[in-house]
Amino acid sequence: MYATISKRFEFSASRQVRNPSWSEVENRHFFGPAVGGHHGHGINGVVYLIFSGPIDPATGMMINISQVKARGLDVLNARYDHRFLNVDTPPFDRIPPTASNLARQVLDDVAPLFSDTSAIPVVCHIADTDSTGATAYIGGAIEEYYLIDFSAARATRSPHLTDAENQELFGQAASLHGHNYRLRVVLSGECPRERGVMASREQVTAALKDVRDLLDHRCLSSDFPLLADMPTTTESLVRFIYDRLAGQLPVARVRLHEMENFFAECDKDHRISLGLSGSFHAAHCLHSTRLSEAENEAAYGKCARENGHGHQYQVEATVGGAFDERSGTLFRLDRFSQALNQAIEPWSYKHLNLETDDFKDMPTSGEHIISKLWARLDPLLDNRLTRLRLWETPNNRFTLRSQTPTRK
Repeated sequence: MYATISKRFEFSASRQVRNPSWSEVENRHFFGPAVGGHHGHGINGVVYLIFSGPIDPATGMMINISQVKARGLDVLNARYDHRFLNVDTPPFDRIPPTASNLARQVLDDVAPLFSDTSAIPVVCHIADTDSTGATAYIGGAIEEYYLIDFSAARATRSPHLTDAENQELFGQAASLHGHNYRLRVVLSGECPRERGVMASREQVTAALKDVRDLLDHRCLSSDFPLLADMPTTTESLVRFIYDRLAGQLPVARVRLHEMENFFAECDKDHRISLGLSGSFHAAHCLHSTRLSEAENEAAYGKCARENGHGHQYQVEATVGGAFDERSGTLFRLDRFSQALNQAIEPWSYKHLNLETDDFKDMPTSGEHIISKLWARLDPLLDNRLTRLRLWETPNNRFTLRSQTPTRK
């Protein structure tokens, strides 16, 4: 099992996305309108610092999230927030402040501050606009992502199943209906700092426009010949989109959100996964019987207050495994939903310390909560759970994966 925690930050800055040694034509080709004018344009950047390391058996925490917040803010306030990055924040006087370059520079800036902790920053993710962002990994790998929306109708059916089988498997979704889809395209590959992007803005824009023009405001079940012999499931559709884009861009994976709380994903090995989200309301008090009262106060701060506090926890579960070509499904959505609800129901509207038996001998840290939830949920999903995420707040996220991710 591979565990991480993520802390979210925000900063406001201005920038010109350009390489000062290139011509205007080259800059426009690679960066499009982000080249901007001579005095920069504004961004509201969102930064996620992601840590991995052992969990302290006394505190139940990988790292004190307050420590992450304080040290992360020190870096962002000193070098990024309310700065003109091209002038105030080296090395962006020499290289373009793209999302990829920002992500790896923030990771480089932050890493030395945690040389005294057992958990270290392993990933920095930056969203530089509502539809673009990048991720830098400690080993040097970079990913970029782009988001687009489209609307389409379909009846969720497989041409390889009988009408009765389609109705039993897909229920109401076997009838014609529609969705506002959100597509997330992740690129990976070479990204030299002097360029700061994996593909030019012209390439990316053209490839994404091709997909949107192909799918937007179409009935995928009837007026889309390219899908005629395929199941019109979310899993089949995301694989089709991956194949369509892979010939034009260095695509690592594609995620298609059919609804805000449900997605399918296809990676470069054609592995399909499904994700589903839910939530529950619960109260807790962070306290460890292994610590003195003074040590509890020092470790947990205001979270150790005796009367407790609470959250609306957000949960996202992802399953993998064998994809059924005949039906076009990876896992039955009704079973997935039932399993997730069954797993979180015992904690819903409860005080985790006082009204459940799960945490009698351990602190109700996010690390322990997600570990307990994995143990409860995975058997309900035929042991096909590959990733589980828990948001305590929009700023604090805990993640468990069945395997350590590899990024080349």
